[in-house]
Amino acid sequence: MSALKQRITDDMKAAMKGGDKPRLGVIRLILAAIKQIEVDERIELDNERVLSVLDKMVKQRRDSIAQYENAGRTELADQEKFEIGIIQEYLPQQLTEAEIAALIDEAMQTTGAASMKDMGKIMSILKPSLQGRADLGAVSTQIKQKLTG
Repeated sequence: MSALKQRITDDMKAAMKGGDKPRLGVIRLILAAIKQIEVDERIELDNERVLSVLDKMVKQRRDSIAQYENAGRTELADQEKFEIGIIQEYLPQQLTEAEIAALIDEAMQTTGAASMKDMGKIMSILKPSLQGRADLGAVSTQIKQKLTG
């Protein structure tokens, strides 16, 4: 079992013993998402894949928050924000805008990127180092701006 998955499982047990039902619910959602992939693909997820699952869960919740806020459903948006807070406890420290910009510049120099055709090359270099540490959609937008502007 990956170290991250073990940590999540241990936190689930602690939340059960402590009677922290809201936290327990979110941790169970995380473990269910991990288990779903493991069953579907018949593999044991490593830390990198677990981070990928967590990153995807955060992205889904951010999308939901925007929809709930547009619909005036603040209580549902607050629940999604709470879930993001718990999920992010298992993700590495988020990168700052300056760190992301520096990584983008470095990747552009490495690949010799000059146009939008090179977008895939840049993302393939950046994705492993940014997984779980930055919103890849926002990074993609920044790359597009640099390539077109």
